[in-house]
Amino acid sequence: MKLWAFLVFAVVMTGVIYPLEGSWTWGGMPVFGMYTLGDLGFSDFAGSGIVHMAGAAAALAGVILLGARKGKYGKDGQVYAIPGANLPLATLGTFILWLGWFGFNGGSVLATASVESANAVAIVFMNTNAAAAGGLIAAMILARIMFGKADLTMALNGALAGLVAITAEPSTPTPLLATIFGAAGGVLVVFSIVTLDKLKIDDPVGAISVHGVVGLLGLLLVPITNDGSSFSGQIIGALTIFVWVFAASFVTWLVIKTVMGIRVSEEDEYDGVDLSECGMEAYPEFTNATT
Repeated sequence: MKLWAFLVFAVVMTGVIYPLEGSWTWGGMPVFGMYTLGDLGFSDFAGSGIVHMAGAAAALAGVILLGARKGKYGKDGQVYAIPGANLPLATLGTFILWLGWFGFNGGSVLATASVESANAVAIVFMNTNAAAAGGLIAAMILARIMFGKADLTMALNGALAGLVAITAEPSTPTPLLATIFGAAGGVLVVFSIVTLDKLKIDDPVGAISVHGVVGLLGLLLVPITNDGSSFSGQIIGALTIFVWVFAASFVTWLVIKTVMGIRVSEEDEYDGVDLSECGMEAYPEFTNATT
């Protein structure tokens, strides 16, 4: 994808699409004046749907218009792996996200000044960590069963899936339930990544599966432990978020594609977008590029 096409979309996403969706959910405003999600029993503590599923919906719209990477899919339905460049960095990035999630979820309590709020933050921390661990272990075990190996990328996505799954409600489950919820996310993300590949939706890092599919799961898990929510409210909320963000993003991506294009040339794709868009090699020690 062209860097500047992405940056243009980011302006529209952060300036229009997401704030409007946020006003309907956390802001409590009526959806185009028709209905109020809070009145229907919708709840999303830290954003499994509001943040993560919304981002995945926007990404899905872009992926559909962008198309798959060259060489990713064969004519007869084969799926060819295009490995990441640096798995140690990917692992480090996952651990950084894992650490940051304590602020993401714990900070959503919005207070630490009282004993009650401090205890609430501690519970959120504990459940967040338990869910991440459950997701990683479940995804690693499932990958071993399905592929005959402990796939590192699936394990990392499992940890992130566990985090996304618990984000909608990390304050009310028990630690055991939080671990089970995270494990459910870890299992789901493996199946989702495989399924999207079969559908020829090229998602290089599994982000649509981690944040979108598991984000939906997170919303649906909320009523199990939170009596203030309802399954119908969660479903209506999820549909509202997805339909709005996907439709608005699709139109935005389509306009950008028409005006300036969103895909780099085959030559730039082969050489690396870091070189064509930024003028430098991402991993110069492993290349023999000449000037």
